[in-house]
Amino acid sequence: MAATPPGVPAPIVNAMSVDVEDYFHVSALAPAAPRDRWDTFEPRVERNTERLLQVFDDKGVRATFFVLGWVAERCPALVRRIAAAGHEVASHGHAHALVYEQTPVQFQEDVRRTKGVLEALAGAAVQGYRAPSYSITARSLWALDVLVDEGYRYDASIFPIHHDRYGIPGAPRHPHVLRRATGTLVEVPPSTVRVGPLNLPIAGGGYFRLLPYRWTAWGIGRVNRVEGRPVIFYLHPWEVDPDQPQLPGSVLSRFRHYHRLRETEPRLRRLLSEFRFDSIAKTLLQKFIVPQTAES
Repeated sequence: MAATPPGVPAPIVNAMSVDVEDYFHVSALAPAAPRDRWDTFEPRVERNTERLLQVFDDKGVRATFFVLGWVAERCPALVRRIAAAGHEVASHGHAHALVYEQTPVQFQEDVRRTKGVLEALAGAAVQGYRAPSYSITARSLWALDVLVDEGYRYDASIFPIHHDRYGIPGAPRHPHVLRRATGTLVEVPPSTVRVGPLNLPIAGGGYFRLLPYRWTAWGIGRVNRVEGRPVIFYLHPWEVDPDQPQLPGSVLSRFRHYHRLRETEPRLRRLLSEFRFDSIAKTLLQKFIVPQTAES
């Protein structure tokens, strides 16, 4: 990217992230793909993640890859390639179990197992965690204490929106420090824009596919220019795979999962050309290493 002219503020660097899971791991389609049958489905996560790695390499972008432990144990070479390419490896938990459907002990075992597997493969400390389906909600905030206890430095799970499956609408919209009983944790929420009384999502995933590209671009530009803040963006490897097997599910779930899959990669390439991105660790975490107070 060309150097910024003297006297002109450098463009804000946003955070790019990938939730490394396969098409049959998606929570909304779980009735058609129960966990005890996952090994019977055609695996596609490796080839799709490689596709994203190539897109990022073409654009000179480094990202944070929140890798599912189940995937890491079956595709260890993929985790090594992600790390070798200079990307950050972070945790998406082991078995894509929703946090609010686990006990604290189950959750602790899940995140501890995943951290250990990923660190052994990546050869670096795993600092971040993102819950499956953003399932740290008002009824599972206890999970933040577990993450502190297990040595995680940041969480990227609290989506500050209204949604039928997740979200804490009143949560802070930008990265901030949480003071918990067991220590502090940086919270890195998926990005939104504030329109009237509502937080509206611009963070990626299905919102990136289903809504017009200009909505995402406008929202990122607004957060960068008007609020002077970076955006935290996310997507999944299966979102660049329009030929994936289709699973039965509700009309809403199938629409959210399968609609406009062919548009994801060209939109992503355009996004990476129009905005700057790096990993969460490089973009945000350094700013919060020593804080002593938490944002309310």
